[in-house]
This record gives sequence, structure tokens and C-alpha cells, in this order.
Amino acid sequence: MPNALRAYVDGQVAGPGLQKWLHYFEIYHRHLDKFVGRRPVVVEVGVFSGGSLPMWRQYFGPGCHVHGIDIDSECEAFGSPDSTIHIGDQADRAMWKRFRETVPRVDVLIDDGGHQPEQQAATLEEMLPHILPGGVYICEDVHGAGNRFAEFACSLCHRLNAGKIETGAGGVDAIVATPFQAAIHSVHWYPMALVIEKRKSAELLFSAPLRGNEWRA
Repeated sequence: MPNALRAYVDGQVAGPGLQKWLHYFEIYHRHLDKFVGRRPVVVEVGVFSGGSLPMWRQYFGPGCHVHGIDIDSECEAFGSPDSTIHIGDQADRAMWKRFRETVPRVDVLIDDGGHQPEQQAATLEEMLPHILPGGVYICEDVHGAGNRFAEFACSLCHRLNAGKIETGAGGVDAIVATPFQAAIHSVHWYPMALVIEKRKSAELLFSAPLRGNEWRA
């Protein structure tokens, strides 16, 4: 599919610095295209040289607001009417509490910050519940086999499979959704990247109804 993000990056020869692994752009487009033109509130951890802020604004279109988070106070210079810069350490849970109070709505969160497992875990734990239904969380740069954050995030995949099957009237199998299953639609792994999509509305029950009338004994 045509990828406006990749086209934007390939066209940059001057201006604020921007560096992303090229295979990320297919991932972004696959999971974030649904927000184009819908005025999303986007949070990106890791501002660095500021090059990704205009990229997100152009991709999502007018009305998009980007909140950049960085530990370096010099990044405040990249603020604009459409981009708010917050200075703080993503491993600081008190910082995230203040952020949630300041920014009550988040549709998309992209973690391209310090890339350390403890930083990534704190960001995921503090912000995944805060992302709105239908929203998307992306963590970049999950490097190395045996990465501690990857092992933590994989445990979330197991939580998608939780629940006890109960057989009700008419032989219909059902599982009552856990709070995690009710809120989380899917977990996706890509090389060096994790994507979690939230449900638009809570899924309270999984069921397997019977169809047809010819069954083997």
C-alpha cells in the first residue's frame, strides 16, 4: 500500500533530524492509518532532534496534536501550537501521573525513548490503561534476544489466553473475559517492535455457538 510516512521520510534531506528503522514504517501504517484525518492525540516518548514531530502531524492531518516527552530540557525548543513538549524521565512513575492529569486523552502512544527495559516497562504499565478505547501503543527498539522488557510483554500475550471454558445451555461454550481481555484486542510482535491495540468497546464474553445439526458422536 502507499505509505505516506515512508514517503515523508524519504523526502527529508534537510531540517530537524529523524532516524527510524525503515521496517517500522510498514508497522506504523498498518496500525495507525485508521487515525488519519481523525484529529488524534499522539504521545511520542523521545523527541531527540525533533524530526518526528512534524512527520506525525503531517501524517495524521489537521487537528492532530503531538505530545513529545524527553529527559533533555533543550527539547522544549521544538514546541509549537500543534506540539507540546514535556520534560521528564519515562522511568519516573510520578511523572506519568502528572502527565495523565495534564493530558486526559491519548489515542496513540509511541515509545522511542531511552530503550532500556525498565523505562519501557514503566511506560507500558503507566500508560496502557490511560490510552482510549480503540487506541494503539507502540514500543520501538526492543533489542536483543532475552530482552527483559520483551519477556515482560510476552507475559501479556499469555493473559490473552486466560479464562475457564464453561458449557451452557444447548452445549454452547463460553469464557467470561478477564479485565485484560475485555480491554485489549491484540498484541503484535515485529522485529524489534511491539504493538498493542485496545478494543473500541469492552469484550465481556467469548462464545463458541453450535451451528449445523449433524455431529459425530
